[in-house]
Amino acid sequence: MLAALLVPNWAAASPRISLLDQAALQSAKAEHAVLLAVTRAGERLVAIGERGIILLSDDSGKRWRQARVPVSVSLTAVQFVDAEQGWAVGHMGVILHSSDGGETWVKQLDGVAAAQLALLSAQKGDDAKQLKDAERLVADGPDKPFLDLYFSDRRNGYAVGAYGLILRTVDGGDSWQPWMQQVDNPEGLNLYGIRAAGDALFIVGERGLLLRSSDNGRSFQALESPYDGSFFGLQGSASGELVVFGLRGNAYWSGDQGTHWRRIETGLEVALSAATKLTDGAVLLASQAGDLLLSPDRGSSFRHLTAPVGSSVAGLVAAPDGSLICVGLSGLTRLKHDLSSAQR
Repeated sequence: MLAALLVPNWAAASPRISLLDQAALQSAKAEHAVLLAVTRAGERLVAIGERGIILLSDDSGKRWRQARVPVSVSLTAVQFVDAEQGWAVGHMGVILHSSDGGETWVKQLDGVAAAQLALLSAQKGDDAKQLKDAERLVADGPDKPFLDLYFSDRRNGYAVGAYGLILRTVDGGDSWQPWMQQVDNPEGLNLYGIRAAGDALFIVGERGLLLRSSDNGRSFQALESPYDGSFFGLQGSASGELVVFGLRGNAYWSGDQGTHWRRIETGLEVALSAATKLTDGAVLLASQAGDLLLSPDRGSSFRHLTAPVGSSVAGLVAAPDGSLICVGLSGLTRLKHDLSSAQR
């Protein structure tokens, strides 16, 4: 269900282009809207979701307020590199930037501009397929959502999305470069997640797609995959361990940056939809059914927590006070129990 929401049918996208210039409506019910991601901006929590909704909390999720946002499209992923600088991406090729901890946002890019960038890049080369793909991108209009993003610092970042769409910036989003030709994804499979693990950068996608960059993101090579179903996300550690997760409760762990994989026994048949790293280094996984699984050993093994969320989870993060903030189809959920000791 969440996958369908993330990659919708945009056959009638053209009449909706105005959503790119229409500010998100302020709503007293925003906390109960469909929310797709949540993160930390220093001590602040930032949650995002449908219709351009962005919510902020400065008390570990007890109270929320709605930020002013210049677009009304659904937002799918958000990241802050510090307490001030952050980015959000979403449908119709939108990339937003905030320099004040999420209080205000500006649009850096949309699908119309992204398609023109791809066309200009293709016209400079002699690759006929690249040019044809870029021309189709322009003709399709802004129908391709970004589904995730990753910034290593205030300047260097990537946005990835449907049909193999990937863009790179080296100046904090003031300008973006199409990066499809640097990625080993000839079929244009959907790219669902991008994260760092150790000194490498990884992308996961549909049909078991696993990509790794060992040259600081200049190129991405396909890895042999242990699974042919879609991976919806990944969680890496600074020491190089990596967990990838997706359909039907499938999750895999690698201790050598993706060269070898070991299946994680989750005991679940529903899709795994989100992950986060806690302050003590533990990894937390969540499912579309609201199950929570905790790993104290950087993803090598997991145990079920006692109290599931009770509704689907699209994103989660540990709040400054140690509580857990989950977002999904039912909006916001705040869990106050001790994650380190809860198990079933």
